[in-house]
Amino acid sequence: MKELAYLNKFLWKYRWRLLPGALFVIISNIFNVLTAQVIRIAFDLVNNNIGTYHLFNGFERQSVIYQAFGHSLMLFGFLVVALALTRGAFLFFMRQTLILMSRHIEYDLKNEIYAHYQRLSLAFYRRHNTGDLMNRVTEDVTRVRMYLGPGIMYTINTVVLFAMIIYAMLTVNVHLAIYSILPIPVLILSIYYVNSIINNRSEKIQQRLSALSSFVQENFSGIRVIKSYVRENFVQASFAKESEDYKTQAMSLVQVQALFYPLMLFLIGVSNIIVIYVGGVEVMKGNATAGNVAEFIYYLNQLMFPVISLGWVTSLIQRAAASQKRINEFLRTEPEIASETKDYRQINGQISFNNVSFTYPDTGITALKNVTFSAEPGQMVAIIGRTGSGKSTIANLIMRMYDCDSGQISVDDSPLKQENLESYRAQIGFVPQEVFLFSDTIANNIAFSADVLDMPRVEQAAKDAAVYQNIIEFEKGFLTMIGERGITLSGGQKQRVSIARAIVKQPQILIFDDCLSAVDTRTEEQILNNLGQIMQGKTSIIIAHRISTIKNADKILVMDQGEIIEQGTHDALMQRKGSYFELYEKQLLEEAEDQPL
Repeated sequence: MKELAYLNKFLWKYRWRLLPGALFVIISNIFNVLTAQVIRIAFDLVNNNIGTYHLFNGFERQSVIYQAFGHSLMLFGFLVVALALTRGAFLFFMRQTLILMSRHIEYDLKNEIYAHYQRLSLAFYRRHNTGDLMNRVTEDVTRVRMYLGPGIMYTINTVVLFAMIIYAMLTVNVHLAIYSILPIPVLILSIYYVNSIINNRSEKIQQRLSALSSFVQENFSGIRVIKSYVRENFVQASFAKESEDYKTQAMSLVQVQALFYPLMLFLIGVSNIIVIYVGGVEVMKGNATAGNVAEFIYYLNQLMFPVISLGWVTSLIQRAAASQKRINEFLRTEPEIASETKDYRQINGQISFNNVSFTYPDTGITALKNVTFSAEPGQMVAIIGRTGSGKSTIANLIMRMYDCDSGQISVDDSPLKQENLESYRAQIGFVPQEVFLFSDTIANNIAFSADVLDMPRVEQAAKDAAVYQNIIEFEKGFLTMIGERGITLSGGQKQRVSIARAIVKQPQILIFDDCLSAVDTRTEEQILNNLGQIMQGKTSIIIAHRISTIKNADKILVMDQGEIIEQGTHDALMQRKGSYFELYEKQLLEEAEDQPL
């Protein structure tokens, strides 16, 4: 319960639903106990007056007694129905308060978890897979809701009903009461044991279902590869194996459930036999009436469902505690990157790295070693180098997705750590190496950074990114829906839509992380010329592999193994005849070999 204590703040918030709900439970059970007492009086009435009816056999008064007797039974019948309806009304109110309370808390908890996810740093997402993150905000929260709703509701109901019925039994006949409740502990232990088995097997089924879902999702995403390599039959066989594992686990659960309900009915039947036998003995001794036996049978049957639900509620609490523990682990995780100020500041775009070193915390790979450079407003700074040389790491550090281990990064001569993250990132346009587009219209993908869709700005950004002509050729133009991860578009179109999304922000700093690789050289030149006009007086950081992309940059940084080995303009680096010159010559040779004879 220690982990579940986190939920107390929600229970306090919705106390005006919890308290009336508990009150409705008590009232509904009062009517439940009263029904048993009405049944007892009705049985005693029949038992006491049947002899009187036979005594007047042959007399006219017998018909009067019959009518009075019938009217009395009809009155008791209507009374039982009225009590049942009233109890049902309060049970409805109980569910409307307690179950709705759990839904409200589920809503609040999901929003709290998701809001916390948004605050966490990029390193957190590198350490955890998407499936785990999704599971905690869906499956785990659902289990917690089951504790807050049905769990609390049935717990209160069981405690109140037990207290009322046991008290009523003891006030009528102590001896019969003791024998009546004698099988209940055995029933509770049996239910708890069988429920533990059911829960264990349910967990395994859930794991197999998750594996099956992941398998299907992955294969749907890679359907092009599967068809290209003609592996449909292999994938089908693999799916059949996964399904067989799921079926095996499901069948093992069904076997236990098939024994569970007959076992419950058997134990309930044994309890009723004990009550009838002991009650009959008590009636013969004159210590109880037939109405008392009927009353006790009613009490016992009313106790059975709460007893059966007790094991279920216990498992609900155990599963909710385990799920809340997993949720709490995330909620207690503090973001590694946080704003030290809430002040908004307009930046000019001057960036400087001073002996910056960085090692990725999750892999231990040293990405940067004593990197020093600066980028002034109005400059286009290009970064080139081999794969794994640290180019993208520089982009991540400028975006402050990570903090450097040593050295200092400054923006407008102010330490980056002192910037308000929200306002700082709002002034940066970032085009990542791996393009990600949302399942939405092209217009909404381009205008993602804005709260209001401004179509003239969206269209101008598309023109600057040289993708406007492609978009208007679609049947629905900018209203064309992009499939999952932008599958509707080609690689080059996706990159240019991503560039338009960065341009539409009108950023002070624009970062291109090797995002022109799928674009032909002519389109690339058009985009870079447009950027030259758009980014006047602003800072551009372009990461690329092709020298043709960056040769007109104001400053070029050549990186190798996390260090800047050369920097300068294209002409200056060519005259130096170092690594940059070798890379240029190599690319020229590759281009010449690709040309047709």
